[in-house]
This record gives sequence, C-alpha cells and structure tokens, in this order.
Amino acid sequence: MKSAFNFQDEFEFTEAHFSKVKKDLYENAGILLEDHKKDMACNRLVRRLRALELNSYDSYFNYIEANPNELRQFVNVLTANLSAFYQQQQHFDFIAETMLPRLRENRQQQIRGWSAGCGNGEEAYSIVMTLADSLLNIKDLDIKILATDVDASVLKAARFGVYDIDRISMLSRQSVHKYFMKGVGNRSGKVLMRPELQQLICFKYLNLMSDWPMKGQFDFIFCRNVMVYFNRDSQQKLIEKLGAMLKAGGYLFVGQAEQLVLEQQKFNLVASAVYQKRGSFA
Repeated sequence: MKSAFNFQDEFEFTEAHFSKVKKDLYENAGILLEDHKKDMACNRLVRRLRALELNSYDSYFNYIEANPNELRQFVNVLTANLSAFYQQQQHFDFIAETMLPRLRENRQQQIRGWSAGCGNGEEAYSIVMTLADSLLNIKDLDIKILATDVDASVLKAARFGVYDIDRISMLSRQSVHKYFMKGVGNRSGKVLMRPELQQLICFKYLNLMSDWPMKGQFDFIFCRNVMVYFNRDSQQKLIEKLGAMLKAGGYLFVGQAEQLVLEQQKFNLVASAVYQKRGSFA
C-alpha cells in the first residue's frame, strides 16, 4: 500500500527539481538540504502547489520568479520544525544554577537573551519561566528576550502564546497554574501564556544568513538545532556572528549534536552543549 503522505505520484518530483530546491534554499536562506531529504521536500512543497492550484513543480518555480514574496513561504515550508517546553532541560537548569548566581554576584540589573530559531515560542517562554522561577520578582530587573525565526507563520503563533493543552502535559501543576491561563469558548482545550511573561519577549523575523539589525550585547544566546541546517563554512560564519553578539563571559547554548568549530579560539565548553565566550563575565 502506498503511503497516504507521499505525493510523488501526484506531482512528479525529479532529481532536477530537487537540485533546484536545494540550490534555491541555500542561496536564499543559507540552509543546506541533505540528499536523503528528497521525499520530505516533495511532501512539504506539494501542499503549496495545491494551495496555489498549480499542476507541477516547474509551474511553482515560475510562480516564485513572478512572485518574490513566495520565497519566504518556500523557506518556511522546508524549515518547519517542532519545539517543546524545556527541551534539553539541563540548559534551563544551567541558567538557574550557574548563570543567574553569577549575574547576582555582579549585581547586574539588566538581562538580555536571544532565542535564535525560536520556532513556536516554547524555547523563549521556557527561558522566561526559568527566570521567573529563579528570581524573587522578575519586575525588579530589566529583562528582555529577543526571539527570532525565519518562519513568519510560527512567529505569529508564538506572539499569541496559545498552545494546545497537551503541549504542557509535562509541566508541573504549579507551573501550569502560575504561567498559563485556560482557554474558554473557541479556545477550549488550549492554554494562553500569561501577559507578564509575554511582555518580556520580542518576537521578530530574522534570516540568520542575512544582515542582523540588532547590536547585542547579550548575556546568553540559544541557537539550538539550527546549525545542523548549514554547511561547515556557514556554521563558522554564524558562530563568529553569534560570538560578536555575546558579552565577554556570555553563554551560547547549542543542540546536543552540535559542536562549535571555533571552540579553541573564542569559547570554552562549560557544560553539556553550553559554551562560554572567553573573557571576564561583566
């Protein structure tokens, strides 16, 4: 039986089509699509063909040329990913147990963080929940978390802070009560992040391979499971730019399977998938 989710019989997706998809994705987003992801690319892009009422991938490529705004949708579809609250729990423990005590020692009243590749927002909200759990009163400090992603559709959802209730099933009852409001009416079965946490986060569209409008300097940056999309040269450029955005002594959190190529030059590995920029922590 053929998979209900394989559309290659409906729209022919040749090696030439896949080569163009890989080339266009790399040129427009700096993301390297691996050869074994041909079926994934086909199955995701076919939904755009249906939505646009096109009958072939060639017609879709022509549509992109005639409608440059479609490039963002093209990138969004191919880079869509799922995230979860407190993914890689040890990173949030590190914030609470190591980073914040050092900030207190320095009597720092301002905290700046960045969630790069924030997806649906769970990572950014997990950061501010960790801060709220670890501080006596988050209102006593100047806290701002930047959250960026290349997918405009997930950013829109992240700004609303509305999630299906099963997405918070792993959280304690205390955390759910403290940080979420239960949806009613047409939001029954959903939860909403409390406004006092939402206001600490600024969600913005950003392509990591384009110019960055912000100047830094961040106390910490989360860039997890993002570098796996790039080739080694692009990874090195990204790490250099991230390092320039960090304060001396600031922390860079990466995915478990990721490793910094510049570790020996600018960073020290201080915990599992946590790197510290060399220099005194100010």
